[in-house]
Amino acid sequence: MRIQLDTRWQIGPDDGPALDAGALLQLLAGIQASGSIAQAGRDLGLSYRHAWGLLRQAEAVLGQPLLERGRGQGSVPTELAQRLVWADARIAARLQPLLETLAAEVEGELGRVQRRRRAVPRLHASHGFAVAALREQLAARSVRVEVRYRNSLEAVAALAQGDCELAGFHLPLGEFQAAAAARYAPWLDRHQHRLVHLAVRTQGLFVAAGNPLGVRGLADLTRSGLRFVNRPEGSGTRVLTDLLLRRHGIAPRQVTGYDSTELTHAAVAAFVASGMADVGMGVQTAAHRFGLHFIPLLKERYFFALPADALDRDELRPVLAVLRSPAFRSRVAGLQGYDAARTGEVLTLADALDG
Repeated sequence: MRIQLDTRWQIGPDDGPALDAGALLQLLAGIQASGSIAQAGRDLGLSYRHAWGLLRQAEAVLGQPLLERGRGQGSVPTELAQRLVWADARIAARLQPLLETLAAEVEGELGRVQRRRRAVPRLHASHGFAVAALREQLAARSVRVEVRYRNSLEAVAALAQGDCELAGFHLPLGEFQAAAAARYAPWLDRHQHRLVHLAVRTQGLFVAAGNPLGVRGLADLTRSGLRFVNRPEGSGTRVLTDLLLRRHGIAPRQVTGYDSTELTHAAVAAFVASGMADVGMGVQTAAHRFGLHFIPLLKERYFFALPADALDRDELRPVLAVLRSPAFRSRVAGLQGYDAARTGEVLTLADALDG
């Protein structure tokens, strides 16, 4: 049994009927992308008349227009409409990992009540694009995995405590590898654990399209008035951010917004894209998805750690088969800023950290 949880918007006055804004937000996003009400409506399976009716109903509730018609430009969303679309993107980026984790917990509870015979592997990892692609591939092959989204330190700690079979974490290539690896050392044992290579990905800075503020690198974070959005303490990207700041001699107190955090790469990108921050840090894929300018800083490897004896367990074989499949490797390679050349390769900790 598969459980899916979704968010639902309702907009309306305190004392009146509320408008279910789900279709409206999709329509506005489509108009923003295509510049055409008719095209956005067709993409959603709505007639032109229905789409216009939905817009007029929303404008009556909000008391402001949602579209402007420019000469030769088609339909252009107003500032209010754009803010609604970006707010929806931020909400989805913030809540999706939590909703998917809660859904997995409910699935696990129902499975125990139903006395499921086959054990279901547990995967703890941060909410990343390659991990999402793996979930899609597993679902397509009806391979069950109980996923819980958490930061890298929490994931490897859960593995050491026997709370999961696969734990996702990432390590930078180059000068910061040793310092980052030391953070995970208390929970990873060179004899008891193995690593499955997921991907190499590029981390860097997100700024608005066209880079209007002329940001060139980490040194600009100390610039007066520049607003940064960070990742939470314990996340692998936060570890990288702190290491990079230290190398540049920048103290956290010098960075406006250092204590402002978002849970995922996508949430950071949505925060910057909506104009609520000027700079964020994360993987290139997130910047690409939200139409941001990306400033590459370093590359890192993402691994799944697992018990060495788990490689031969029946419940993990289908998962490992998907990880090693050409279809999954192709899916990861298609992600902007990801390298899938070694996806699915099994390594010892010595091979990964010392080689």
